[in-house]
Parts: sequence; C-alpha cells; structure tokens
Amino acid sequence: MRIVKLDAGTKKDILSNLLKRSPSQYDEYQADVNKILEDVRLRQDEAVFEYTAKFDGAKINASNILVTEEEIEEAYNKVDNELIEIIRKSIENIRDFHARQVQQSWFETKENGIILGQRVTPIENVGVYVPGGKAAYPSSVLMNVIPAKVAGCKKIVMTTPPGPDGRIYEGTLVAANEAGVDEIYKVGGAQAIGALAFGTSIIPKVDQIVG
Repeated sequence: MRIVKLDAGTKKDILSNLLKRSPSQYDEYQADVNKILEDVRLRQDEAVFEYTAKFDGAKINASNILVTEEEIEEAYNKVDNELIEIIRKSIENIRDFHARQVQQSWFETKENGIILGQRVTPIENVGVYVPGGKAAYPSSVLMNVIPAKVAGCKKIVMTTPPGPDGRIYEGTLVAANEAGVDEIYKVGGAQAIGALAFGTSIIPKVDQIVG
C-alpha cells in the first residue's frame, strides 16, 4: 500500500504518481528482461547461476540449487508448530474450495451415431514461482500449488529466490512440502521464469508457469 500525502506538489501530479506502477510503466524494463530470458535460453544453468549471484548475492551452483530433504527437515525444526498447523488447515480449506471447481470429461452418443462431449486433461508439468525476500509468504505457495494438485497435475516444480546465504525462507519450504511440491529450486527473477520456460540441464521445462 502506498500513502500519498496531499499538498500543492502532489495534487499537481497525483495522477502520474498513482500510475507509476501501472502496467504501462513496465516497458522500460522489457529490454532488460528479454536480455535475461535470451541469455538463459542460450547459456542455461551458467546464466542462472550468474544472475542469482548478481541479483540475490547467493553462490548457487549445480550442487546446491535443488533444495534437499535435509534442508526441508531443518526448516520444520525452525518453524513454529502453530504455523505448521495453520498451513495444514489452510491446505484443507483451499483444497475443499477448488475441488468444487473441477471439471469432468463427458461424452454422449446420439441415436444417429454422432458423439458429443469434451475431454478435460490436466496440465502435466507446472512451474510455480514464489517470491522471496520481504514478499516471502507461505500463502503464495498454497494458493498456487493446491489448485494444481486438485486439477491432477503430475509434476509441480517450484522456484523461489534464495537469500545471500543461499537458503530459502523456512516457512516457504514447509508450505511447499505440505502442499506436495515435487522439486524446489533456489532461483528467482526473470532467470527463474526463463529456466522454467526453456528448461536447462538441471531445471526441467514446464508446460505452464504460475505465480
């Protein structure tokens, strides 16, 4: 939330100030983002590691980019039990809500032999992007992962930026594990989107990216 204090100066430019985060202002970043995406497409993991060091200050490489079972277990030891119970209850509520939205395949054969119907097929591989830093909320994990699980997606891959120490926020890891994420990679920003979109030798290519 932004708070704008009205005075002679802000009143004069209030519309342009309020629109500073409008999508119409994103064009100035498009060239830089496209450059990162193309670099990841061409250099794959090497580019991912370099951008992670540049933007997140973390030394990530092939040996530590994938979150391990040990790291997840350590996260459980650091997260308050009350928060874990809240996460589990939230999963129940979110799953119950989205289960009511699931569409089913159906077919009908007419007397003249014409077959009508529709086939509903879950997306096989899904990538979930979860913000880090000050925007590291477990709810971001649950609201993206649970609908995919309910829909029947076979594999869910998550990317989230690490801190300078190369670690992921504990609450994010617990939420991801409880929700049923298959793989978690320590990478954020446009480089994470590029890795999920194009695939690298380490991070698998997915069919759809949400977040």
